[in-house]
Amino acid sequence: MRQMSEMQVVLGVDVGGSTTKIIGYDLDQRLIGTLQVRATDQMTSLYGAIGNFLKTHQLSLRAVKRIILTGVGASFIEETIFDIPTYKVKEFEAIGLGGVHLAGLEEALVVSMGTGTAFVCVKAGEVKHIGGSGVGGGTLLGLAKLTLGQQDSSVVGDMATLGDLGMVDLVIQDITHEKIPSLPEDATASNFGSVKSHVQEQDIAKGLINMIFQTIGMMAVFACQNTSIRQVVLTGSLTTLPQAQAIFDGIGQMHGIHFIIPKQAVFATAIGAVANTLEEEKTLLSYTKVSK
Repeated sequence: MRQMSEMQVVLGVDVGGSTTKIIGYDLDQRLIGTLQVRATDQMTSLYGAIGNFLKTHQLSLRAVKRIILTGVGASFIEETIFDIPTYKVKEFEAIGLGGVHLAGLEEALVVSMGTGTAFVCVKAGEVKHIGGSGVGGGTLLGLAKLTLGQQDSSVVGDMATLGDLGMVDLVIQDITHEKIPSLPEDATASNFGSVKSHVQEQDIAKGLINMIFQTIGMMAVFACQNTSIRQVVLTGSLTTLPQAQAIFDGIGQMHGIHFIIPKQAVFATAIGAVANTLEEEKTLLSYTKVSK
């Protein structure tokens, strides 16, 4: 194990509905590493993530200066973790701060695509949760299980790379020969509105991902209406699917919105919980301290 004199770290832990994500920074604001784990319950995944992270990076418990918790599962934590000073930060605040921090922006709409989807506006130094949707990663996994017998989003993403949207979707040129100035001919008119009799599983996989991303993307577009915001930062596990950037870019080109998937987007919420505590100790005053 590394000695305490060599390194002290701050851990950010996003305790989600299905996975726990952890990141570690040293006190010079350098990212040490990231890790995510799945478990049958949130407490197991929380302690397992911390233990695995410390073992992976050869750190002792003495090296951990504080732990910052966020996410839906943080509400179940009522005691300090391993007797280390433990704090909680509201999930929506962490989502917003993590998104703009990773993207290097001062204002943006941050869209967290987890089991569901949250929309958080960061503007003029304020973080505001403006709404959410039940359409997200959980939707993809549920529909993929029903239609494809798959429950692994990465497998569905790989399948979709071989799919053809023309086998499932109805597009503008299928329903009209007139030019619509605001819409290209291949814009979606109806997701799964034209399923062919010889459709393949790969086509269904591509159609599912396209439908979910288009739904989230258009909600982001609507959220930016009547505001000055034209930058949307995408975070969460769904950002790792290979179709993500292209689909969101297509939506952005139609509506004048720039969709950004930053590096470490999967860990944005955990990063947001920690990033603004590193500069000055007093920033912890805005956090809720967990007592023994």
